[in-house]
Amino acid sequence: MAANTASTPSFSLTEALVQAVARLVDDAGVTRAPSHYDLETIFRRSGVLEFDPHRVSSAVKIGKHKRVREVLSGALDNGSDAGAKCVEMLIGNLRGHGGFIPGADNYCGDAAIAACIAAFNTEPVELTRDGQLRPRSLEGLTGRHLTDAIRSYVERARRGYSDSVLVAGTNKDLIEAVAGHVITEIFNSEPSGDFSTMLGQAFTALGLAAMTPKQEQGGLPGARDAMSVALYQLAIAVNRLRNKAGSGHGRPFLTDLTAAEVRAATEATGLVAGRLLDALEGT
Repeated sequence: MAANTASTPSFSLTEALVQAVARLVDDAGVTRAPSHYDLETIFRRSGVLEFDPHRVSSAVKIGKHKRVREVLSGALDNGSDAGAKCVEMLIGNLRGHGGFIPGADNYCGDAAIAACIAAFNTEPVELTRDGQLRPRSLEGLTGRHLTDAIRSYVERARRGYSDSVLVAGTNKDLIEAVAGHVITEIFNSEPSGDFSTMLGQAFTALGLAAMTPKQEQGGLPGARDAMSVALYQLAIAVNRLRNKAGSGHGRPFLTDLTAAEVRAATEATGLVAGRLLDALEGT
């Protein structure tokens, strides 16, 4: 499968985002990442360095909060599309430094993160609690763009975030959404049938075993098939658990399940969906 160029999440820089993103880097009293050097690098790479008050060597140096606010305000006032790219890179840098991990040395703080999430509420892109930017809806996305968007759900599911079990804009189970994507990409046709049928078709299309063969192979090929069959059965079991728990209608899971069960089912969802995506990218 030929890979298309991945797209950057699309959103517009707003006054609310300017203020909220600047708060994320506010480290007054407690120095933390990103450093001023990191900020300059981000400004240069994203194309907003011209708005940086520190670009003039004789200028009075200011704190990170005010510096980021002035740069983003300059981009907003001048209609620069680079402002949104700068925001994306700043959030990525903060995520890489643990800025969205409670208790981490570089944690941005509950209030600052909540404000930034709220600032994205009017945008077609959402900011997740753990610092991921992803399309608010997958509708209209195809090919590599859709693969990249679904990947964000897979990675969060693997880490136990149950809100990634249902794919925004589709109300589909994550595994079902990945299976449908696989079928569309491989066969260039719309997926149909119930969950188990679609899942079996996706496994078969990717050369993954869904059922134990009558004549089992030995050695590594047999072990690979056994693992693949186990993943298929795991997906069926997780789907059954969600259905029995009455978790449809836009809810990941109901309170009938324990926290441990929800986490295990969420991580299992990420495991199976990730295996399918990895196999798709290898075709």
